[in-house]
Amino acid sequence: MILYSGPMSLFTGKVRIALDEKGLDYDLVSVPFSRAGYTPKHPTVLELNPKQQVPVLVDGDVTVYDSTIILEYLEDRHPTPALYPPDPGRRAVCRVMEAAADEIFFAFVWELIREVFYKPDGNGRDETAVAAAKAGIAAHYDRLERQLGEQPYLCGDVSVADIGYFMMITSATSLGQGFTDAHPGLQAWYVRVLARPAFQRELERLMTANRAL
Repeated sequence: MILYSGPMSLFTGKVRIALDEKGLDYDLVSVPFSRAGYTPKHPTVLELNPKQQVPVLVDGDVTVYDSTIILEYLEDRHPTPALYPPDPGRRAVCRVMEAAADEIFFAFVWELIREVFYKPDGNGRDETAVAAAKAGIAAHYDRLERQLGEQPYLCGDVSVADIGYFMMITSATSLGQGFTDAHPGLQAWYVRVLARPAFQRELERLMTANRAL
């Protein structure tokens, strides 16, 4: 397998964790990245993905893009160890949570990326947008705290929901909006997932990529 990957791509990070959790070997091809963004675009990514984005997974004659679809493909192709619950109802809940991490939570994180990460000196930063994003993230943390309850992981056992939220929350925290004392369950959850080697390796990759900028 070949994974076309962005060193700071949260969505690529999801796939890297899943591959590591499943113990799958793959070749990693990193696309160019700087604070100016992913430029120039990797020619193979342009050819394989009409969205012109990473991640892209090539497995023999199968090409898959979009992190959610790649995770589903990996589960179908390599079902053990499982990253989705076996029960259809709980599996649907897990899929909804992963989608929420990507489509709802990430919208707030993207505002912080745009206003904080891409403007590290603060010049031209929209502080109103930053405050709104931080408020949205805080409200999302409150909801997640209730959903987590007494479970060790977001869907009972470790799953794609944990992978998705780990990536987004790690980014949000690095940009100034981490957990508060109102989120003891999530704090314990984060420590728990970070103790897993696949998650720890991904955090180290992100830190290394960030230092290289």
